[in-house]
Amino acid sequence: MSPLFKPFSLKSLDLPNRIVMAPMTRSMSPDGIPTEGVVEYYKKRAAADVGLILSEGTTIDRPGASFDPKIPNFHQEEALAGWKNVIDAVHSAGGKMGPQIWHVGMARKPGTGPYPEAYSDSPSGITHTGKLVQPVPTQEEITDITDAYASAAGNAKKLGFDMVEIHGAHGYLVDQFFWDVMNRREDKYSGTLIDRAEFAREVIRKCRAEVGEDMPLCIRISQWKQQEYTAKLAHTPEELEAFLTSLTDAGVDMLHCSQRRFWEPEFDGSDLNFAGWAKKLTGVPTISVGSVGLKGDFFGAFQGEGSEVASLDNLLERMERDEFDLIAVGRALIQDPHWATKVKEGRLEDLQAYNAESLKVLT
Repeated sequence: MSPLFKPFSLKSLDLPNRIVMAPMTRSMSPDGIPTEGVVEYYKKRAAADVGLILSEGTTIDRPGASFDPKIPNFHQEEALAGWKNVIDAVHSAGGKMGPQIWHVGMARKPGTGPYPEAYSDSPSGITHTGKLVQPVPTQEEITDITDAYASAAGNAKKLGFDMVEIHGAHGYLVDQFFWDVMNRREDKYSGTLIDRAEFAREVIRKCRAEVGEDMPLCIRISQWKQQEYTAKLAHTPEELEAFLTSLTDAGVDMLHCSQRRFWEPEFDGSDLNFAGWAKKLTGVPTISVGSVGLKGDFFGAFQGEGSEVASLDNLLERMERDEFDLIAVGRALIQDPHWATKVKEGRLEDLQAYNAESLKVLT
């Protein structure tokens, strides 16, 4: 297991190993406030050899940012006090943690979330099927949204978190600006993929100004969308290089590259996965993620499906050759807070199959 347990450093972040707890929405923070149960949930994993914890998606200060009042906020006094309890507990257990700051955009159905009367912010007011359902946001509204991301990043710095991740994947707001299916604007935020990334670059630049130069800033990206699993932003390595380089030039230090299955190649002619290509093309550290340690991908989990334990051999081979730097583990760590310790100790026979019932409780 040695490739998983080499130290890793990036700016002010020093990790004892390469295992990351992936962001996984739990919806167990009533009124957007992390509870003591949430504190213990993260602390338990920090104490059991998880090198870096990325929080579940936590929403910025926009009325339409959330589709569930039980999703935690990263604004408002009581919610921030709850997150202060979380990061203090994680640090007391010897762990490191960053919040994933999030706006769900048009993934939110009208009338849901803590402010049901609010608009669901979007690039163009259209759904992924092309239906116009609300006004196109003005420049003033877009500025307010990007400022809200920056405010959340600044809150992370003030609370003592170790890094920040921007959620730019999976068909949520930042990703909706990337995607030409949903971004039909006629200004600086539209056009080519590089043009459509201007919204994300503004978010990145403002977040960087809030956290300073030494605090690592990461963005989670994906080709696939929850609205269309086969979608691709970049169809060639050349397109991907130009896109990702525009984000790293804007100020992100690390790319969290989401796939449904981490072992699948991103482009024909190479077995490099998404994170492998991102590292090769940009030179910045990358996190890979997607069905680690399990045979079934995570979409099945949300449909009530379990998954059997899978071999880690392919993962170890890829990490041995430095294809990517860190590996994020989701459902396996929801199922078993001691997953990383068992792997470290070579107790692979003790790893647990995933049971979808685990999503219903914090353990």
